[in-house]
Amino acid sequence: MSEKNDEQQITMVDENGNEELYNVLFTFTSPDYNKSYILLYPAGKADDEEVDIQAYQLADSDDPADPKGGDLIPIENDDEWDMVESMLNTFLNGGGTDASDQDWGVPDPK
Repeated sequence: MSEKNDEQQITMVDENGNEELYNVLFTFTSPDYNKSYILLYPAGKADDEEVDIQAYQLADSDDPADPKGGDLIPIENDDEWDMVESMLNTFLNGGGTDASDQDWGVPDPK
C-alpha cells in the first residue's frame, strides 16, 4: 500500500444496495484473537482530507495479504476494538507503511 497506484480497493454495498468504493488502508492478523482485520477508507479522498476509517474482521477464508472483500464481519467485542484502534494508531504514527504482509499482533502494553 505504499504507492498510490498499488492501492487495493473493495466495493461495499450498503443496506439500500448502494455501492461505494473503498481503499484498503492495511490488513493485519492478530495471533491473540486468531483473526484477521481490514481497515478501509472511502476512495477518491484527497491526501489532506479527513476520512472516516472503517474496520472489519475478515472472513476466515479471506487472505489478509490479498483481501477480496467477501463477507466483512463487524467487530463487536470492545477488547478487539481497543486492539484494532491501537494498531491503527501505530500505523498512523509511522509504525509501518506496508502493513498488509505484517503480523503485528497485539502491542506490548509496556
